[in-house]
Amino acid sequence: MLTLVLTRHGLTDRSDPEQHLGQGIDIGLSAAGRAQAEALAARIADERFDRIVSSPLRRALETAAMVARGRPVETDRRLAEMDYGAWEGLTYEALEARDAGFRARWVADPEALACPGGESGADVAVRARSFVADLLAWAAAAGAPPDPVVLAVAHSTLNRILLCVAVGVPVREYRRRFTQGQANLTVLRWPPGAAPEAARILTVNDSSHVAAPGQAPWEPAPGA
Repeated sequence: MLTLVLTRHGLTDRSDPEQHLGQGIDIGLSAAGRAQAEALAARIADERFDRIVSSPLRRALETAAMVARGRPVETDRRLAEMDYGAWEGLTYEALEARDAGFRARWVADPEALACPGGESGADVAVRARSFVADLLAWAAAAGAPPDPVVLAVAHSTLNRILLCVAVGVPVREYRRRFTQGQANLTVLRWPPGAAPEAARILTVNDSSHVAAPGQAPWEPAPGA
């Protein structure tokens, strides 16, 4: 039985207003983002993780290092955020002003259409499925820890597409069906011998540990 604890990096200085941060702008955490990572670290400080794996992008690596508290952190390129190509660094407002027609078509089917000069949802799904398949193979191999638990630190779009892959939701629905706030907890579990698409959802987007005083846990943080 494999348990995957999935989280998103904390806030950056480019999170408000929200913009497309993919692979081109490699920025670290803001002070608010570091506080979110610390809150997540405190929430899961007593949990056992057999592996901690991070996207190689700085905002994810910094989050992973803070949560790991000295434990080894692996990096995996397959956990990098979607490559947004020409949309990198643009706000939603800017995209509407310069590329509204294509943007509308992309929103309708982000699985089939690639961002200009970047990736499609289908491209990201190939990476996500490969990552999960390798985790399952490792968990099933001789010498693996019993019922291993893996923490993965990645990004909003990557995580949502991974969720679609893991539970058999069409990838084109990832923007409508799932939310991934900063430093949230999302937990998936696969029984022995299960395919990557056969996960059970235990928790999705639990962000109560980063909620502001008086903020409902289901309300998004600023810049989320």
